[in-house]
Amino acid sequence: MSDKTQIARLARVSQAILDQRLDALRRISADLDRSRAQRRALDASADPADLPPIAAQQVALTYERWADQRRAELNLVIARQTATLIEARQVAGTALGRVQVLDILIQKSKARPAD
Repeated sequence: MSDKTQIARLARVSQAILDQRLDALRRISADLDRSRAQRRALDASADPADLPPIAAQQVALTYERWADQRRAELNLVIARQTATLIEARQVAGTALGRVQVLDILIQKSKARPAD
Protein backbone atom coordinates (compact mmCIF):
# COMPACT_ATOMS: atom_id res chain seq x y z
CA MET A 1 0.00 0.00 0.00
CA SER A 2 1.45 3.35 -1.00
CA ASP A 3 1.93 6.27 1.37
CA LYS A 4 -0.73 8.25 -0.50
CA THR A 5 -3.27 5.46 -0.04
CA GLN A 6 -2.45 5.11 3.64
CA ILE A 7 -2.74 8.85 4.20
CA ALA A 8 -6.05 8.96 2.33
CA ARG A 9 -7.45 6.11 4.44
CA LEU A 10 -6.20 7.76 7.61
CA ALA A 11 -7.78 11.04 6.50
CA ARG A 12 -11.17 9.34 6.01
CA VAL A 13 -10.99 7.70 9.44
CA SER A 14 -9.87 10.96 11.04
CA GLN A 15 -12.76 12.83 9.41
CA ALA A 16 -15.22 10.25 10.73
CA ILE A 17 -13.76 10.63 14.22
CA LEU A 18 -13.98 14.43 13.95
CA ASP A 19 -17.64 14.18 12.86
CA GLN A 20 -18.35 11.96 15.85
CA ARG A 21 -16.58 14.35 18.25
CA LEU A 22 -18.43 17.37 16.84
CA ASP A 23 -21.76 15.56 17.16
CA ALA A 24 -20.97 14.76 20.80
CA LEU A 25 -20.02 18.40 21.34
CA ARG A 26 -23.38 19.54 19.92
CA ARG A 27 -25.30 17.12 22.16
CA ILE A 28 -23.41 18.19 25.28
CA SER A 29 -23.94 21.85 24.43
CA ALA A 30 -27.67 21.29 23.89
CA ASP A 31 -27.95 19.50 27.24
CA LEU A 32 -26.18 22.39 28.95
CA ASP A 33 -28.50 24.90 27.26
CA ARG A 34 -31.54 22.94 28.46
CA SER A 35 -30.25 22.86 32.03
CA ARG A 36 -29.58 26.60 31.98
CA ALA A 37 -33.09 27.22 30.62
CA GLN A 38 -34.54 25.11 33.42
CA ARG A 39 -32.64 27.17 35.98
CA ARG A 40 -33.88 30.42 34.41
CA ALA A 41 -37.46 29.10 34.44
CA LEU A 42 -37.25 28.74 38.21
CA ASP A 43 -37.02 32.51 38.51
CA ALA A 44 -40.66 32.82 37.45
CA SER A 45 -42.32 33.39 40.78
CA ALA A 46 -45.51 31.70 41.86
CA ASP A 47 -48.00 34.51 42.33
CA PRO A 48 -51.39 33.03 43.15
CA ALA A 49 -53.45 36.22 42.88
CA ASP A 50 -56.74 34.52 43.68
CA LEU A 51 -55.65 33.48 47.20
CA PRO A 52 -55.91 35.50 50.38
CA PRO A 53 -52.67 37.41 51.12
CA ILE A 54 -51.46 35.08 53.89
CA ALA A 55 -52.11 31.92 51.86
CA ALA A 56 -50.47 33.54 48.81
CA GLN A 57 -47.39 34.32 50.89
CA GLN A 58 -47.24 30.73 52.15
CA VAL A 59 -47.48 29.42 48.60
CA ALA A 60 -44.74 31.83 47.46
CA LEU A 61 -42.44 30.82 50.33
CA THR A 62 -43.03 27.12 49.71
CA TYR A 63 -42.28 27.62 46.02
CA GLU A 64 -39.11 29.58 46.77
CA ARG A 65 -37.86 26.89 49.14
CA TRP A 66 -38.46 24.23 46.49
CA ALA A 67 -36.98 26.42 43.74
CA ASP A 68 -33.83 27.05 45.82
CA GLN A 69 -33.32 23.30 46.24
CA ARG A 70 -33.89 22.73 42.52
CA ARG A 71 -31.48 25.56 41.62
CA ALA A 72 -28.80 23.93 43.79
CA GLU A 73 -29.36 20.61 42.01
CA LEU A 74 -29.27 22.28 38.62
CA ASN A 75 -26.11 24.19 39.52
CA LEU A 76 -24.36 20.86 40.14
CA VAL A 77 -25.67 19.47 36.86
CA ILE A 78 -24.58 22.61 35.01
CA ALA A 79 -21.12 22.45 36.58
CA ARG A 80 -20.71 18.82 35.47
CA GLN A 81 -22.02 19.57 32.00
CA THR A 82 -19.69 22.56 31.68
CA ALA A 83 -16.69 20.43 32.62
CA THR A 84 -17.80 17.80 30.10
CA LEU A 85 -18.21 20.49 27.45
CA ILE A 86 -14.70 21.82 28.07
CA GLU A 87 -13.27 18.32 27.75
CA ALA A 88 -15.31 17.63 24.60
CA ARG A 89 -14.02 20.86 23.04
CA GLN A 90 -10.45 19.79 23.70
CA VAL A 91 -11.05 16.34 22.23
CA ALA A 92 -12.78 17.83 19.17
CA GLY A 93 -9.93 20.31 18.76
CA THR A 94 -7.41 17.47 18.73
CA ALA A 95 -9.48 15.60 16.15
CA LEU A 96 -9.70 18.74 14.02
CA GLY A 97 -5.94 19.20 14.24
CA ARG A 98 -5.39 15.65 13.00
CA VAL A 99 -7.70 16.20 10.06
CA GLN A 100 -5.94 19.44 9.16
CA VAL A 101 -2.48 17.84 9.33
CA LEU A 102 -3.62 14.97 7.13
CA ASP A 103 -5.12 17.44 4.65
CA ILE A 104 -1.76 19.20 4.46
CA LEU A 105 0.01 15.88 3.90
CA ILE A 106 -2.45 14.97 1.14
CA GLN A 107 -1.89 18.34 -0.55
CA LYS A 108 1.88 17.92 -0.30
CA SER A 109 1.69 14.40 -1.71
CA LYS A 110 -0.35 15.67 -4.67
CA ALA A 111 2.24 18.33 -5.37
CA ARG A 112 5.12 15.85 -5.17
CA PRO A 113 5.80 13.66 -8.22
CA ALA A 114 5.20 9.92 -7.75
CA ASP A 115 8.22 7.89 -6.62
